[in-house]
Amino acid sequence: RALLPVRVLFLCTGNSARSQIAEALTQQLSDGAVDAVSAGSAPKPLDPNAVRVLAERGIDIAHRGSKHLDEFAGSRFGYVVSLCDRVREVCPEFPEHPDLIHWSVPDPGREGSYHAFQRALAEIGTRVGFLLERIDARRVTAS
Repeated sequence: RALLPVRVLFLCTGNSARSQIAEALTQQLSDGAVDAVSAGSAPKPLDPNAVRVLAERGIDIAHRGSKHLDEFAGSRFGYVVSLCDRVREVCPEFPEHPDLIHWSVPDPGREGSYHAFQRALAEIGTRVGFLLERIDARRVTAS
């Protein structure tokens, strides 16, 4: 029996860099086992440095737009991950009480340098790896 993909929602204020990076890395690293999406509480256009840093890893997000978290109201997720402190305070309730996880990742757009985006990518990549291990462990014990 095939397991359905686990759904994960990544949130940050602008949905312009951090949550988009987390969504893209999760999709790539889970090989489709995780259905990752992202949104923001005050969406801004996708940051060109986020597009560039992911392109260097072979991930194309240039076609993606930013989404408002209201688009996912009422949706079911296994995990909801906030990547900034501001969005954590306004995160709505989701059905079936998903695991709420908070990663306080500095906003690379605030510093603005390409190096800041590389650091954010590295930090988010490490955290996504741990999240995928947690999801795998839970799936093994549940089946």
